[in-house]
Amino acid sequence: MTNHPSVLFELSEAISFIHSRGWCPGTGGNFSVVSSLSPLRLSITPSSVDKESVLPEQFIEVDETGRLLSGSGKPSAETLLHVAIIESRRAGCVLHTHSPWNTALSLACPEDRRSLKIYGLEMLKGLSGVATHQHSETVPILGNSQDMTALSSEVLSVLSEQPECHGFLLRGHGLYTWGADVFEARRHVEIFEFLFETVGRLKSIGAADGFFTYS
Repeated sequence: MTNHPSVLFELSEAISFIHSRGWCPGTGGNFSVVSSLSPLRLSITPSSVDKESVLPEQFIEVDETGRLLSGSGKPSAETLLHVAIIESRRAGCVLHTHSPWNTALSLACPEDRRSLKIYGLEMLKGLSGVATHQHSETVPILGNSQDMTALSSEVLSVLSEQPECHGFLLRGHGLYTWGADVFEARRHVEIFEFLFETVGRLKSIGAADGFFTYS
């Protein structure tokens, strides 16, 4: 089963919006929506496509190994990370961004820390299931790697250990977040990027205590 054109149009619109905000410049990032869970099939942006104006017909369909099933273009090696997230969270859509703030915060994380925590901010309530600004959101930070098989296994392990998290960072390589559908995943990108920029700015003026910590 392939995705209805309206779903791919919704995803292409989300990508264009994300690009316009500077969260995935150039050909950075990759974005997928599930076509079928059993067997697993997903429509995903092909490698090296500029994210300013992705068209619905440019998406390719791949299986759980990243093998091309339909469309033209090269599947991203990071497809395996999308698959790991979908298998762990039963997500319908996975979005991966490369913003300055999420990159900077992941790189600033001390080597002996494995996550960042954000708390006390009203916009946390934009994350699914969060009802209060007193919520503490743990965002795991994984080491970046070109070995996607090993990295996807690590993603599965981290998501199992952090069942309540809504996203994770790769050190120096951006945010992965997800949702039941394109709308929810896009909202999570917006919320995370707001939170990252806010705590980044607070940190830059020495005022992040009470809102943010590495752990």
